[in-house]
Amino acid sequence: MPKTVKSQSNMSHIQSSKSRSRDNPNFPYLEADDFFKFPSVENADDGLVATGGNLSPGMLHSAYLQGIFPWFNEDSPILWWSPDPRFVLFPTELHIPESMRKVLNKNVFTYTLDTRFEDVIKNCAGAKRPEQSGTWITHDMIDAYCKLYETGLAHSVEAWCDGKLAGGFYGVLIGSVFFGESMFTIEPNASKAAFCHFVREFERAGGKLIDSQIYTDHIARFGGRNISRNAFLRYEKEYLPLPLIGKITL
Repeated sequence: MPKTVKSQSNMSHIQSSKSRSRDNPNFPYLEADDFFKFPSVENADDGLVATGGNLSPGMLHSAYLQGIFPWFNEDSPILWWSPDPRFVLFPTELHIPESMRKVLNKNVFTYTLDTRFEDVIKNCAGAKRPEQSGTWITHDMIDAYCKLYETGLAHSVEAWCDGKLAGGFYGVLIGSVFFGESMFTIEPNASKAAFCHFVREFERAGGKLIDSQIYTDHIARFGGRNISRNAFLRYEKEYLPLPLIGKITL
């Protein structure tokens, strides 16, 4: 658990949205086991909790512990969100469509955990998404999550086909909660297959909740659903301190 509580006197550096610089020299760099208290999410009627700060490991860790995540465009400051409702998947509610079961049964793909994190996040950043004109996975987000990966908090799941990286996704694991961030596919169905395989193994290891942040048809097909922000925070309070009972083996 975090060892240092940073004073809320620092909040003046995180609330201002006037500066477009994401490198704020006045804001402290937090190590992964430092803690920063964000403003209450109860005041975030539109989901936006705070603006500014930095993407140091301790800031990211602190955000997830409080039901908050960063999400911004290349031309904006760091934006910290806690949407209401929250889109989640309970591993026990995983639904695998029949078409996906056929793919899984063919054993087209093999899967690994944490072997190509940087490649996965860069592929996610470069993925073409019809509903988006650009990417929110900016260069500084890539650098920040690669550092978080080095701390053991961020993880990647890779799908392979004929020895080549075919798809995958990355996220953050704290206790028995996995916070999914983004996925990509090179070969058809690769990321979907990796996700289904991961969810089943995550449940076997004692995983309780997968956070998908906001609604997507993609995750809804697998059983994802909206819950209130208050419910999400209650689940976090219960599941974040709860370690996995086994190792996730892919």
